[in-house]
Amino acid sequence: MTSDLRRQLILGAAKRCFARHGYAGTTTKSVAAAAAISEALLFKHFPSKAALYAEILTEECEADPEFELLLGQEPSTATLVKLMTGMVQHFLSIADVPNNEEEQRLRLMASSHLDDGEFARLLYTKIDDLIGAKFVSSLESAVAAGEAVRSAAAARDLFWFAHHTVLMAALTRLPSTPCVSYGTTASLERQLSEFILRGIGLTEAAIACYLDHELSQPPARPATAESA
Repeated sequence: MTSDLRRQLILGAAKRCFARHGYAGTTTKSVAAAAAISEALLFKHFPSKAALYAEILTEECEADPEFELLLGQEPSTATLVKLMTGMVQHFLSIADVPNNEEEQRLRLMASSHLDDGEFARLLYTKIDDLIGAKFVSSLESAVAAGEAVRSAAAARDLFWFAHHTVLMAALTRLPSTPCVSYGTTASLERQLSEFILRGIGLTEAAIACYLDHELSQPPARPATAESA
């Protein structure tokens, strides 16, 4: 069996284990048993349980048709706004369906920051690999079009500033009684989107031009949606 086929076999077994037992209840030993291989062989392909889970999340994202469509769009101000509003919509929707899979992922991401950070680092790397270049090229396009002002901060840093802002806002909404009362989801969606778009440098005219259109569209799974 080739290395690629073995890797896919392991991922398939891991998906079944995570779906049945959740992240906490799954071990590399149980995944190896499900794949009918030794744990040592599993570690040759994936160094940890966190690496396995991060890879599965990446594959899910890549297989999403909405995500594929978004990444296929030309770099532009419109694409940039789609990226940011999609991220906001995804994170804010997590608290609307308590105890779902996305909420568990968000909790796992938060706990990783307080632990050794392995899962968070892996997932941030995966997210950057997937959409970092699209964000940067779209921001450059917006600057070239006069619809954004260049920031002193690096473009990828701006992306992470935006991502972490929404991540923290989502965390405040996880308890049954939210930590902070922001008002309605729709209101918060607009406020966060405006805050982020201004923060990454879009002009007021560009925000007025593109934001209303995006917020009127049905929510789609964004490129940065992996709760993290």
